[in-house]
Amino acid sequence: MMRKLFVVICFLLINNGMLSAQSKDGKMSQLIDEQFKFADQQYKVLAKNVPADVMPKTYYENTGKVETSDTKWWCSGFFPGTLLYIYEYTKDADILKEAKERLSILEKEKHYTGNHDLGFMMYCSFGNAYRILKDPSYKKTIDTAAESLSTRFHPEAGVIQSWNSSKKMAGPVIIDNMMNLELLSWVSDHGGDKKYKEIAVTHANSTIKNHFRPDFSSYHVIDYDMKTGKILQKITAQGAADSSAWSRGQAWGLYGYTMMYRFTKNKQYLNQAKNIAKFMLNDRNMPADMIPYWDYDAPGIPNALRDASAGAVMASALLELAQYSDKKEVKQYVSAAETALKTLASDTYRAKLGENGGFLLKHSVGSIPHKSEVDVPLTYADYYFLEALHRYKNWYL
Repeated sequence: MMRKLFVVICFLLINNGMLSAQSKDGKMSQLIDEQFKFADQQYKVLAKNVPADVMPKTYYENTGKVETSDTKWWCSGFFPGTLLYIYEYTKDADILKEAKERLSILEKEKHYTGNHDLGFMMYCSFGNAYRILKDPSYKKTIDTAAESLSTRFHPEAGVIQSWNSSKKMAGPVIIDNMMNLELLSWVSDHGGDKKYKEIAVTHANSTIKNHFRPDFSSYHVIDYDMKTGKILQKITAQGAADSSAWSRGQAWGLYGYTMMYRFTKNKQYLNQAKNIAKFMLNDRNMPADMIPYWDYDAPGIPNALRDASAGAVMASALLELAQYSDKKEVKQYVSAAETALKTLASDTYRAKLGENGGFLLKHSVGSIPHKSEVDVPLTYADYYFLEALHRYKNWYL
């Protein structure tokens, strides 16, 4: 009787398209293969939409145009970095050619000292290029970028200043800055000056001390007096409120401390990452599909916008954090990351071929308070989505 009931249920599910969809999504190896094959074609569309001397930034459906940036924009490394992730999987020579051409216009920014974003700009691009291609010239670029980034370190305050001083803020440091410590740490560990990693460790320690609340949510911006280290303000720039938990900021922190544990094996960083993960995964406003609202305290939940970029960064970070965790934690972290990746690969978030300006993912949020890049594709969402897929393939298949 039970067997007959099971057959009937399966028949009904198949006829409704439910079982076939579940089977299609059930195997992560198939999902990963499909995403990279799609990305290979979709990023050729994006490349055609972007002039050779600039980088893609976003796409606005109402105008049908891709917005671009110069190479000093903080996101300039993500396009070549994403192309390299695609090439790593597909070995498509045309994708590699495009990546190298974009690297060539970005290379000059190794000397940039205008803000803290050299890690995003130069490590996500040239770091991946050197890892995959082993071209010594790429390592020289990374080494130079680390020196440029180190000029923004203030030893008295123990932090790397994110943005320059303004009327509103004397010495702003944002949680995003944790991501740029990978550049510094890697260079020190690969023949560079040891001071870079020392700077990274000092900044990470200051951030633990000053950026986090008792529940391990993070402020977005800490404003320092750089001469004394005194904290002047704890505020937000892109979150819903000074006291809120801006979702991408929480993901930056999770990723940053997981990465710093990789380089240092300092258990304080591992514990910090696990506590951040606990806050994120257990928050009452974390959706079941693991794509966060743009802020965990956003007004209007459950009707508030989601942020695909926050989901992608979180997924990639959780997959690495699971590498350093016990069996129970591994199951939780990998399951959450897998759910996020399946959601991002669904029709709700992933574009169709030729649409979305050539970007992979829809529905990211840049900055709602600034009314900038709201509910649009963003280069870093694509980058961390593919990074997470690579990590899943390499570590969990």
